[in-house]
Amino acid sequence: MSELAGKVGIVTGAATGIGRAAAEALAAAGAAVVVADVDEARGEKVAAGIVERGGRALFVRTDVSDDDAVRAMVARAVQEFGGLDVAFNNAGVEGTPAPLHETTPEAWARTVAVDLTGVWSCLRHEVPAMLARGGGSIVNCSSVAGLVGFPAMAAYVASKHGVIGLTRTAALEYATEGIRVNAVCPGVIDTEMVARFTHDTAEAEEALLASEPVGRMGRPEEIADAVVWLCSERSSFVTGQAIAVDGGFVAR
Repeated sequence: MSELAGKVGIVTGAATGIGRAAAEALAAAGAAVVVADVDEARGEKVAAGIVERGGRALFVRTDVSDDDAVRAMVARAVQEFGGLDVAFNNAGVEGTPAPLHETTPEAWARTVAVDLTGVWSCLRHEVPAMLARGGGSIVNCSSVAGLVGFPAMAAYVASKHGVIGLTRTAALEYATEGIRVNAVCPGVIDTEMVARFTHDTAEAEEALLASEPVGRMGRPEEIADAVVWLCSERSSFVTGQAIAVDGGFVAR
């Protein structure tokens, strides 16, 4: 498949999980990919794996809560690959679960800085690079927690709801400029983040599985497939949408 041949993409949070699957899927579709993450060892491994399979990729260490680092990441994509056409703003942290009144200002600020402000920072640097190319497609990673509430996760839920609002606003601002902006809202996906949330206990995992109408966790590759579709011309009339890829979670 080469539907993204000649395109240049960025994936943040690309060292593991959904981000890794998306970086690999975009590369398999023909895009040159900047693999961005704070985890240098695993990020470098993802980029090297793409290159070994005949793709084009490079790793750029990026903390999305640092606006200067995000600016440098986009500049590197333009410098190395000639521009920017697609982006998956995926980097995120789940924070420390706690009742709202027990959440510390530091915990709140850190989660919002990565999960919401980080997406805004990516957008503000990606958009000019895409305008210079005459358009592009951006996918932001929200969550089912951006569509419904979850107890003990106030900062995460607020951030993910905010990502959807930010997505819709950006979509309207750039609709006539050739830039589409959408969000994916993953359900319970088999990733390290979910393992941390369940503490790898069978009881907690069973409770999560019980919340999924399809009776299983999603795979990172299933989210990646949605991202590739949103980045491709097959979704050319889709913008401003928050698409749940969740096994029916929010349909209950």
